Amino acid sequence: MSLDTEAGTGAVPERSDSAGEAAGTAEGRPAAGFRAAGAWRRFWVDTWWVAWRELKHYVGQKVRIVITLIQPLIWLAFMGNMFQRVAMVPGFPAARYLDYMAPGIVVMVTLFGGIFGGMSIVWDRRFGYLNKLLAAPIVRSSVVTGKMLAVAVQTAIQALVVFAVALTMGVGFKAGPAGVPALVILAALLSLVFGGLSLALSAVLTTHEALMAVVNFITMPLMFTSNAMMPLSFMPAWLAAVARVNPLSYAIDPLRSLFLVGWDWWALAQGILVLGLAAAAMAALASALFRRSVA
Repeated sequence: MSLDTEAGTGAVPERSDSAGEAAGTAEGRPAAGFRAAGAWRRFWVDTWWVAWRELKHYVGQKVRIVITLIQPLIWLAFMGNMFQRVAMVPGFPAARYLDYMAPGIVVMVTLFGGIFGGMSIVWDRRFGYLNKLLAAPIVRSSVVTGKMLAVAVQTAIQALVVFAVALTMGVGFKAGPAGVPALVILAALLSLVFGGLSLALSAVLTTHEALMAVVNFITMPLMFTSNAMMPLSFMPAWLAAVARVNPLSYAIDPLRSLFLVGWDWWALAQGILVLGLAAAAMAALASALFRRSVA
């Protein structure tokens, strides 16, 4: 309805329904489009600033960064040599156990980095920062997506550290330099999946102790029911069946092909697609639970 009136009478001039619909469509569509574009722009800007705060906090934790550099070296050095004789078993898919295990270590670091990413909301809630953040004029879903983005960046860096350490220890990478971005994408997507899961749990479990208990309960079974450390052919039938549906397998299989074989486009496309859909689902779930928890 127009707000203009006829001069002197205050009556609203009449127009046909078809003309009104046409005018409403012409005026409403651009306005709605601009509003939608502005809302999305605001969402991504808010997401970036939440992620930037998390990354600044990460950079300030010097001890954490040092441990991130040393821990992969310990895992590769000790575990790679401890199980070296496994590579002598007929049918083992790699010449050295270290070559087989390196992609599994990349996934292990990514899993732990992602699943512990939700701890930050618990600490923000405990120290009162979350209340300040919610009082700011930001999109509330951007709190979740910003933290997920920060987790993805951190774990991608950790995956690159593991990759560099593995190369210095003689591990081959058949895909060559062009395969490094694929490695980073797979690691980032996997961390988004488990970062979203962790943030969803942190919206429900409001204490650090409860969240730690659930996270530890999830991570170890996921690792030991995957093919990160052993081929499926070396597992009992029931465990191999579980490993095939383990979400870690969709990151391990394409990563291992990059290390041992080269470019397996089917495994790579399947891994990126499945992990991308799972990451989107976890982001939606975590956002919904977070909005409900702070409503």
